[in-house]
Amino acid sequence: MDEPRDLIVGDWKLKLRVPQGAGPHPVIFLIHGWTGDEKSMWVFAPRLPRNTLLVAPRAPYASNHPELGGFSWVPERGQNFSSLEMFQPALDSFEGLISELATQVPGDFTQFGLVGFSQGAAFGFAYAMNNPNRVKRLAALAGFLPAESSSQLANLASIPIYIAHGTEDETVPIAMARKARRALEGAGAIVRYCESGAGHKLGSNCAKKLSEFFGE
Repeated sequence: MDEPRDLIVGDWKLKLRVPQGAGPHPVIFLIHGWTGDEKSMWVFAPRLPRNTLLVAPRAPYASNHPELGGFSWVPERGQNFSSLEMFQPALDSFEGLISELATQVPGDFTQFGLVGFSQGAAFGFAYAMNNPNRVKRLAALAGFLPAESSSQLANLASIPIYIAHGTEDETVPIAMARKARRALEGAGAIVRYCESGAGHKLGSNCAKKLSEFFGE
């Protein structure tokens, strides 16, 4: 298997891992959290199928964190958790990235998986609500469900969803994950759910279940 390599596609910077063989390969996007970048999500790569083309894009906006820097999926993050509308500019740009990648790398971009962490998990939910037929599986790690309408939530009913969260998370409280689970199940979605005694990260028991979720 090839090692991850850097790639620039238009205005996007990303890391890419292409499995051996001619393809087209199944695709999973790794979506980092606020203040992260294209390198942040590779800790999860060993948990994902080896035959999968992994794409980790850098979010299009600089974060407004005064110390950590990094990047963001919304133009300017406020004190509250970002709404669905705030993700729309990045969602529109992400569509262009997918179209460009489909012409450059040997992946099947007609339908793909998403693994999002924190703000990246919210971006994943937002993308899936807008494009339910494009998302094969969605894993939301230490994240939150952006504000939505009932009709938009219903779009997620056909997508297998995995939610993992730490009970000691002080960045995104565990209550957000439990609320997301209730809302999604109320909309008819099938949700796999895992809690661990971790902070703002993926606990070892939930990491194992992430592997199982994408290995099915």
